[in-house]
Amino acid sequence: MINFIQLTFNLPLPLHFYRLGYVSPAIPEYCTIWIFFEFTLYVISEYLVATMSIQRHILIFNSRILRIRWKRILFYKLPLLFCLTYPIIFYTFAIFFYPCDGRIPYDYTNNICGFSPCYLKYDKFWGTYDWTVNNALPIVIDILSNIFFIIRVVEQKRRRQRNISWRQQRHMIKQLFCISTLYIIGWGPSLTVGVCQIFVDPTFLSEIQSGYLLSLIYGICLFLPWMCLSLFPDLKKWIKVLFRYGQHQNLVGPITHRNRMETVL
Repeated sequence: MINFIQLTFNLPLPLHFYRLGYVSPAIPEYCTIWIFFEFTLYVISEYLVATMSIQRHILIFNSRILRIRWKRILFYKLPLLFCLTYPIIFYTFAIFFYPCDGRIPYDYTNNICGFSPCYLKYDKFWGTYDWTVNNALPIVIDILSNIFFIIRVVEQKRRRQRNISWRQQRHMIKQLFCISTLYIIGWGPSLTVGVCQIFVDPTFLSEIQSGYLLSLIYGICLFLPWMCLSLFPDLKKWIKVLFRYGQHQNLVGPITHRNRMETVL
């Protein structure tokens, strides 16, 4: 659902910018709304992937926990609710209510108005908090969760414990691992450069960061639907049957026509 909103409502905005070469309309209200949806949707998707990476351990190794109602609410429903509500609340106050004191921080010649809301441009604490907690932390959790998951899988197979049906869980493992890898590839370079800019040099690869690495994040919402579709085996079978059916029809047509000609003769 979040990816659908990104593709239909959010992604056309940077495409409109790249078509014109400048932000249009060049007004603060447009930039404020654009930045709010851009930041909120991407942080929601990051937190959802990180949460699913953790919940994957519970679903595979401790699925009995979710049979108890209060534990299902605590470990499954509440984390997902937090992923949806926290980014909305944070960016509502950070973008709409942070005092700019009459300053206009936006750059109408750069994508997303220069990625420069007031709190991010004039407040080092909240800027660092946003970059580390809202962007870097979910990716780090995702990476660590995948590493520990691989270790647990290898350990379980080494012990040959048969209480886990690996064939039944293989599809879910493959799907979540591919989605996590896509987010790591999309966010990893930008977050690495961002950390260097915070702790080493603020101008470190700044042009590459704004011109290329931040745009790499758009590839996540573009490739995610195709990746999910490719992981459905029934869909692959349906496509193969569809193509075979079309080829079969093309081969039958001329043969039928020839038989009719022979009958007339």
